[in-house]
Amino acid sequence: MKIVTVFLRFGVSAGVLIALAFVVDLDDILSRLLAMQFDWVLMAVLISVLQVIGSAWRWRYTASQLGIGLSLRQAVQEYYLATFLNQMLPGGVMGDVSRAWRHSRILLSSGYGKPGKAVRAVILERLSGQMVMCVTAVISFMFLSINFDLISLFWIFGIVALAVFAIGLFVAWIGRRHESFAGLVLRDMGTALFARRAFPVQLLSSSLIVSSYLIIYLIVARAVGVSTPILELAPLIAPVLIAMLLPITVAGWGLREAAAGLLWGAVGLTVSDGVLVSMGYGVVVLLSSLPGIVFLFFGNPNQRERHHLIQNV
Repeated sequence: MKIVTVFLRFGVSAGVLIALAFVVDLDDILSRLLAMQFDWVLMAVLISVLQVIGSAWRWRYTASQLGIGLSLRQAVQEYYLATFLNQMLPGGVMGDVSRAWRHSRILLSSGYGKPGKAVRAVILERLSGQMVMCVTAVISFMFLSINFDLISLFWIFGIVALAVFAIGLFVAWIGRRHESFAGLVLRDMGTALFARRAFPVQLLSSSLIVSSYLIIYLIVARAVGVSTPILELAPLIAPVLIAMLLPITVAGWGLREAAAGLLWGAVGLTVSDGVLVSMGYGVVVLLSSLPGIVFLFFGNPNQRERHHLIQNV
């Protein structure tokens, strides 16, 4: 069943990209991708380093609110590894599963024994960023003059329906297999996200991290030669990135490009430019995740690191 799921997710990404090839000039898009300007790409990759460090710090802070330790060094290593695995494996969440499992293993091997909290810390850290991204997407829509045709509306309805269906299945599965898990997540959410002292920290850190995603997307647009004014381009980004949250593809490929094409066309911009920028963004994110390969083989924490994790509560 797992193998079938993997092939289905690869199939969704490949199928949507193939469908887009009949709508846009794929040869032109590929040639413009290969001609990306190096200085812009380098700037985007450097910003991604700050993005990972910020995300790792947010994870460390969330874990500390739940009473478990995590050093910033280890958090950065694990976040790079998770980002790389999310790019390589279907669903876009296996890297986060990996860092939750690895952190749990460290806690257990150190005798601290709170693996459940390590898992919930990862869930809440991701949730913190996704809530801010969703709010940003909603606000962005308010600044767009959208004119959808029937085909576009069909695609949007399909994507929303799939999102609701996927979330419903996940909630039902959690409720059936882990009756108390949802309650624990809600309890820890109040502690790590919405407590009086935690909320401003989560809001500020997640806002800065989400801003880095938007900035990188804008930089990629310039890297591939799209000169759309920033004020016109910026509101399109968050709605496109929201499509990547659906765990039915590989690293968002396909859905991200389809969403970009729809939105660019809906506001009167060139559909090919939307698909091009989205594909360029995917390439830059993949390049930015490559340090995860190093941490995959050389990032195992030693005894000193385990001791630091426990002392860092």
